[in-house]
Amino acid sequence: MVGKTVVADRAAERLCTLLVGTESLTLRTPDHRADLTGRHTVDRDGRLRLALPADSRIARHLLAAGEVAAQVEVTGLAPVPMRDRVRSRATLAGWLAVVDPGDTDVVVRLDLVTAELVDADGDAPVDPEDLAAARPDPLAAAEADLLRRLGDQRQQTLSTLARLVPAALRREARRIHPLRLDRCGLVLRLESATGHRDVRLPFSRSLRGPDQVPAEIARLLARCGSR
Repeated sequence: MVGKTVVADRAAERLCTLLVGTESLTLRTPDHRADLTGRHTVDRDGRLRLALPADSRIARHLLAAGEVAAQVEVTGLAPVPMRDRVRSRATLAGWLAVVDPGDTDVVVRLDLVTAELVDADGDAPVDPEDLAAARPDPLAAAEADLLRRLGDQRQQTLSTLARLVPAALRREARRIHPLRLDRCGLVLRLESATGHRDVRLPFSRSLRGPDQVPAEIARLLARCGSR
């Protein structure tokens, strides 16, 4: 089944999943820019929180100003090396407010005004209230490690899974990569000499957590054996 035929999650959920699953982002204010890695979380209200080094210029500026207009840019990359690794991009704009002026980190909250998500399903605005109500895909936090583990396996495993792909697409493929993993299935990228195609292999059920992934991969491999 080709991925495009599967109904996509709401844009708000996809954006929430991106924020939870990515490790880095770029923060911009009128006077400063900061590239942050491992310094953001999404709280229970769906709001983005950032831990800024207390000795950074942007943190000192926020402590003095109290509230600053800001834009956050997030890029979702496939964790496995491949062509065109960018899976999605998002831009969030609003106001940064200090939550905890700690000695080591200054924790700030983004009070969202606008958000936009660009991914395989197109360009979609995301309402702040929808994002606040959204929950990430249950595999979001573990997806990168799971895909790396699958990518580190022999190419034969991925080639076997590709038996579930329409033959016309499979014949052109020179290399196969695990591109995306969510509660609904696994997406493979089939690279050819002239480009690539992304194909979704649906799971037999909607998963509740990462611990259920191995059994579903085993079911997919079993289906390959019957072909």
